[in-house]
Amino acid sequence: MTTSSFTGPIAEYYAEFRRGYPPPVIDRLMAALDLDDRSRVLDLGCGTGQLTVPLAACTRSVLGVDIEADMLRLARRAGQDAGADNITWMLGADSDLGALAPWVGEHVLDAVTIGQAPHWMDPPRLFRALRRLVRPGGGVAVITNGTPQWLQDVPWSRALRRHLEAWLGIQLTARCGTDPSSRRAYREALIAAGFDQIIDAAVTYREDLTFAQLVGSVYSAMPLDQLPQPDEREAFEQQLRDALGASTFAEHVPVTLLVGRRGT
Repeated sequence: MTTSSFTGPIAEYYAEFRRGYPPPVIDRLMAALDLDDRSRVLDLGCGTGQLTVPLAACTRSVLGVDIEADMLRLARRAGQDAGADNITWMLGADSDLGALAPWVGEHVLDAVTIGQAPHWMDPPRLFRALRRLVRPGGGVAVITNGTPQWLQDVPWSRALRRHLEAWLGIQLTARCGTDPSSRRAYREALIAAGFDQIIDAAVTYREDLTFAQLVGSVYSAMPLDQLPQPDEREAFEQQLRDALGASTFAEHVPVTLLVGRRGT
């Protein structure tokens, strides 16, 4: 990943409206990776800190890495608001990690987490590079945080998808790495890189969204050149409100954890 569309207003929507990771997810992740308050973790593709900040509350230190400066600016603010003084933020891509070992040392990280981001990356190359950073017994976790809101099998999601496809003039099919074939590919790449002790885990939670939260989340996922312009947003939102015919939306969010551990 060398470019990003998560800049400017998209980053702001991302920070305010993207799903976070509730405590049961963090607890399951900590257990799967065998982490504690002595652990050092790299959160790659950290975005605005949705996973980085809660991990920092449970570990010794976290390094949050993202390719987009606007995302890191907002992540740093989230960390400060949470009182997390054990996070280091770094601008960088997955392809930069090979140069990280001389600075942090080889085989020193207890874990690397990648939340809802590997579909932007080159997983086989990435996992090979991470093996140089992760200690024996440590691991890599690939986390998905639910199906895209316009691809769920409920009436409001189908109405949202129809509205977006009509507005954008394209068919929406990409599942952002949440589909079974992507998960199988990540598993195979982890094993090939030497993370051959595989753990599959899942946590499902329910979220009740307001219309404003749903719209903000949709905006956070749009490429900047497809985001409705300020003078278009009132019409976009009114048409969407008419299409949905409701003001709150129940979402069941399946979080999957694919963890590869190194042998000791």
